[in-house]
Amino acid sequence: MEWRDVSLADGVVRVERTFAKGQRKDFGKTARSRRRVPLTSRGADSLRALPRRIDAALVFPNGRGGYVDLNNWRRREWSPALEAAGIPHRRPYDLRHTFASSALDAGISIFELARFMGCGVRVIDRTYGHLVSGSEDRARERLDARAAREAALSG
Repeated sequence: MEWRDVSLADGVVRVERTFAKGQRKDFGKTARSRRRVPLTSRGADSLRALPRRIDAALVFPNGRGGYVDLNNWRRREWSPALEAAGIPHRRPYDLRHTFASSALDAGISIFELARFMGCGVRVIDRTYGHLVSGSEDRARERLDARAAREAALSG
């Protein structure tokens, strides 16, 4: 992610390119790969507090201003941080599941979530839908609240 991809005024991060196997690509795997992802207030505040390096366009550069080596980062930073926090080991990619289940739990529709995550609605339903407990209760509450509003308007 480069600073030019971050719009704190709009509260979004644009996903415009990928970096994999030492290569930067100005496109993703699919047309959906290019997208806008909303920032939470906490995320935006964290980015505002992050010092910017004048020698690097990247938001999270390595010590020399370039791309982080993911294998080194996992070994040196990620795994020790999980251990220090008492969190069982997981892959950084698993944060995608955390985001998806949190978004669904917050009431974000699968249509919106699919757009933010750069995948299809079927993928959201098949891969992440089961992660949200209590969704039937929330749906019932919303439907009852809508029926109550409708009855109040017509009565």
